[in-house]
Amino acid sequence: MTTALKEWSAAVHALLDGRQTVLLRKGGIHEKRFAVAADEFLLFPTVAHSHAERLRPEHRDLLAAAQPDSTNDHVVIRAAAKVVAAVAVSDPQGLADIEDLHIWTAESVQADRLDFRPRHQLTVLVVQAFALAEPIRLTREPHYRGCTSWVQLPASAAVGAPVHDATALAGIASRVRAAVS
Repeated sequence: MTTALKEWSAAVHALLDGRQTVLLRKGGIHEKRFAVAADEFLLFPTVAHSHAERLRPEHRDLLAAAQPDSTNDHVVIRAAAKVVAAVAVSDPQGLADIEDLHIWTAESVQADRLDFRPRHQLTVLVVQAFALAEPIRLTREPHYRGCTSWVQLPASAAVGAPVHDATALAGIASRVRAAVS
């Protein structure tokens, strides 16, 4: 079994496309808080919350490409990620300074990340994304459902070269810490 983080399918495509280097996490409804369950993981695509109005207009093209990766019958795993930094947000206003590192609108960050479960701390994950050498198609199983961050998958995969190198991501991690810590 391999650990996988549930993430919007459009965000997975943005990570692979180099448009995104951070994930904003609070944990799902069934979690007390978000915790990093693995430093390296697969990205499990979801579409339940991938509404066009939640993405900045210049990134809405990702929705069409991402839609087939998560259906009622199957999921297609295309990416893996490695945690470079997990930064707890103590200054939410600093999120505006890092909006170029993700695809979401300011309104979506506010409503879906900050206002959702307001007593829970938001974490910015700086991640190094990798395309899988071969995408993995899995039949959708009932235990993949639910509002949780992590799932265990009966799969493992070889990865290709990272989308961004470690030096660039170290600089991004420093920038995130300066903005939100």
